[in-house]
Amino acid sequence: MEQYLQLVNATTKFIRVSVLLVGVSLSAIAYAADIQVSSAWARATLPGQDVGMVSLIITSKQAAKLVGISSTACKSVEMHSMTHENNMMKMREVKTIPLPAGETIDFDEEGYHLMLIGLKAPLIAGEKLPLTLRVKQANQRVVKANIQAEVKSVTTTQTQD
Repeated sequence: MEQYLQLVNATTKFIRVSVLLVGVSLSAIAYAADIQVSSAWARATLPGQDVGMVSLIITSKQAAKLVGISSTACKSVEMHSMTHENNMMKMREVKTIPLPAGETIDFDEEGYHLMLIGLKAPLIAGEKLPLTLRVKQANQRVVKANIQAEVKSVTTTQTQD
């Protein structure tokens, strides 16, 4: 009888842990679902070119911050902002980018954008570029969103979506 009770207790514990893990997994999916990424693309690069740029659009259902981004295609990805100062455009690296609730943030050539640093190989039109975005929610939880950016022709411009 004692072995039976131990088996029942072990089974009950296993079921509780399993339910807890499923609940945690589902909550992570819900958080990630609050982030929408669209129109992700990068311009093809030339042989020997070790930098590239990614454009995309992010909308967050709740207030959050983009705190990092990475890709297996390069050594690092930097987040930059462009500002107009003294009749000149200035590019600066930023560590976080605010994602206000319900607002669309357009990453393009003239505002925030993502720079691929240390490309391991040229970006070729028609290929997909893997990116992982790290977003910090208002509750301080960091979620990851894996996306694929389309690599477009070298002659593609921002308006040719």
